[in-house]
Amino acid sequence: MLIKALSDYYDILASKGEITPDGFSKVKIHYKVALTEDGKIDEIIDFRKKDSIKTGKDKIKEVIAPQEKLLPARTEKTGIEANIAEHRPLYLFGLNLDKDQLTPEDKTGKAKKSHEAFVKTNLEFTEGMSSPLIQAFRKFLENWKPEQETQNAQLLALGKEYAKSGFVFCLTGSPEKLLHEEAEFKEKWQEYWGKKQDENSEGPTAQCAVSGETAAIARIHSKIKGVYGGLATGSVLIGFNNSSESSYGNEQAYNSNISESVMKKYTETLNYLLSSEKHKIMLDDMTIVFWAMNTSEKQENLVMAMLFGASDKINTEQTDLMLRELMEDSATGRITAKRLENLDLIQEDVDFYMLGLKPNTSRLALKFIYRKRYADVLWNIVRFQNDLQMTKEPHAISLQRIKHELISPKVKNDKVNPALMTKLLEAAFYGRKYPMTLLETVLRRIRTDEGSEKINSVRIGIIKAVINRNSEKEELKMVVDLENENSAYLCGRMFAVLEKLQKDSVTSGKLNRTIRDGYFAMASTRPAAVFPKLLRLAQHHLKKLEKAEYSLYYEKMLEEIHSKMKNEYPESLPLKEQGKFMVGYYQQMQDLYEKKNKENEKGKGEN
Repeated sequence: MLIKALSDYYDILASKGEITPDGFSKVKIHYKVALTEDGKIDEIIDFRKKDSIKTGKDKIKEVIAPQEKLLPARTEKTGIEANIAEHRPLYLFGLNLDKDQLTPEDKTGKAKKSHEAFVKTNLEFTEGMSSPLIQAFRKFLENWKPEQETQNAQLLALGKEYAKSGFVFCLTGSPEKLLHEEAEFKEKWQEYWGKKQDENSEGPTAQCAVSGETAAIARIHSKIKGVYGGLATGSVLIGFNNSSESSYGNEQAYNSNISESVMKKYTETLNYLLSSEKHKIMLDDMTIVFWAMNTSEKQENLVMAMLFGASDKINTEQTDLMLRELMEDSATGRITAKRLENLDLIQEDVDFYMLGLKPNTSRLALKFIYRKRYADVLWNIVRFQNDLQMTKEPHAISLQRIKHELISPKVKNDKVNPALMTKLLEAAFYGRKYPMTLLETVLRRIRTDEGSEKINSVRIGIIKAVINRNSEKEELKMVVDLENENSAYLCGRMFAVLEKLQKDSVTSGKLNRTIRDGYFAMASTRPAAVFPKLLRLAQHHLKKLEKAEYSLYYEKMLEEIHSKMKNEYPESLPLKEQGKFMVGYYQQMQDLYEKKNKENEKGKGEN
């Protein structure tokens, strides 16, 4: 699946010009040679365009630059060898420019030999082609005599640009139609190139396991570069080094039965993805690559922003705004399929791929590969973000932020289990259940860490996400749930009220130690052993409140929670119930402070 997907994506990238297709070369073209129907040069059209380049800090200079075109593969030999649809002036016209004069003469006869090779090669190649442009080109090949064109005004007008320019042919009156882009020309070239590659291949031919075509099989696969921790020279994705891996006497990559052309496609595509910040992200020591099977990059940009943080195309504010728009009601955090379908980014038939790579000696280890329709992937990622929300104003939470919340600030070089992060990514991508080790890890961090940030919206959001999705029902809401009668959740709410009561009972100075500092860990695991003592302490705190109405306020709140618990506190709380305790505590504390802030604002308004 992976090799086929990379091979297909190669064709998509090639159509965009992001990757040079096999059998073609990117060539800088300065001028178009417009031919008449009888093969004479009618005019030479300037094909250059204005471009802006940086020349220094905040300085931009406008230049006239050639345009790149895809032409049949250029020769890399130093000797005289003509290309199909040649672009070099010495081959095309057989003329040197010497002291502003055109001449076919030189010491080695290179100009003459080059032009003769060009004429011979291209006449043979275009034999039997019938388009008007190709016929005009053939007449040019047959009739152009370099010795008779030394005073050609059109070539002389190019001046010093003549010798260093690239040329393509077109038919006068139709400058947009170029010789090498003619349908029969391209079809003939692809057939010609395929045969040439087969002839040059030393390996056996067989049916390619990916394309199904009979072709030369690749003996050694090209190396992949850009994987974190890999060799600087690159590592192979497919390789066979041990005799136990071989079969029927085959050696090395002959065992994979992948053709040379498919091998070049998948390796070049993977190297392109690994070199692009738009398609690659690091998660610990794993290199993650992703792409959508179409020509747009909007899909990759949105996935990058939603899962891994702001991309170069979508910043944090834009991501949060999109998340907010996808939610039916930001207060409840509900999302609807209808809103998602209205996005112009959704294309039903587009597949989205994601793979994780790690180096393994001289080869690459494929840790996972995910494939799903992009519409489903986006839906699952939005659900993943929705699961984590704990505030009325939604904001995207990246996997890196989640990883950060799972690491102990006390332990140097502390790391999250890679298997946990992989499972979390899989849950976000496929919409599957979250790993329970995620809940276990975040609860441990809350109990053992110190400081005000030990309990924050991200950590509580993780707990809520795991419990709700793994229970397959909404057990925990985004804000405090006054109807929730779960004993663990009520214990968390009770603890928050008791802590706030203690803080409000202090009339001067600050508390050196709150009940959270001394009893939180035990209260979240063994409530029955702690809460009777905390309730006795609460009576002393109530007496210290300055205003009687404050005392009544807390008494009513404690009674309301206590009555729902039926005056019973659990002896112990299992892992999931500990999570509910944390959520209840956080939500109740947020609600208490929100009410206090509203009262303060109301008091300022009355004054």
